[in-house]
Amino acid sequence: APGKDAAVKYQVARVSRPITIDAQWDKPAWKKIKAIELTNHMGDKPAHFPKVQAKIGYDPANIYVIWRVEDNYVRAVAAKHQGPVCRDNCVEFFFTPGADTTRGYFNLEMNCGGTMLLNYQVAVGQNVAKLTEEDLAKVEVAHVMPKIVEPEIAKPTVWTVEYRFPIELLAKYMPSAAKPAPGVHWRANLYKCADATSHPHWLTWAKVDRPRPDFHRPEYFVEMEFK
Repeated sequence: APGKDAAVKYQVARVSRPITIDAQWDKPAWKKIKAIELTNHMGDKPAHFPKVQAKIGYDPANIYVIWRVEDNYVRAVAAKHQGPVCRDNCVEFFFTPGADTTRGYFNLEMNCGGTMLLNYQVAVGQNVAKLTEEDLAKVEVAHVMPKIVEPEIAKPTVWTVEYRFPIELLAKYMPSAAKPAPGVHWRANLYKCADATSHPHWLTWAKVDRPRPDFHRPEYFVEMEFK
């Protein structure tokens, strides 16, 4: 059944001190935190299947996320936040801050150059609230690639992005949001895409059983438990 994949679950570790946002995957703050790997795909299996990993942590004020992608055919042309970043080499964190996906979800999409799209919507394409520039500025971001990557880099390339998402933003857009704390459960899925590159692909953490690529499927979100 959608969203009931028993093999997929993630325990979000609480960090003892704020994590410095610098896009360094191997720094001590992340060493003991388990990585998620995206091993599923939507559509036909792509000829280019990058290795995509992510780690998530939290403290009382923030959610921390870092991504590492062993990629190829890397491109980023979306220059402004809330632009079409999914057309670039892009990693995406979709989450419902609570156990009930019918209350809505956030989609935080970020290309390899650190440009993001961040919305909240009650249902797919309904009552979509685009976060303001002021709120987007509160999301601290670091990335190792240039903001613009054009022409496409057609050779093996490892890139990372890291961000700190302030928990205070949740309640502004979703008053019923469950704040991270030990024992709290969210539902989520993680994705990687590159829609307008020479080698497009649509990768997922939890399997999404749809005939065509479509990440906006909260019914397939799976459990994240805060420790």
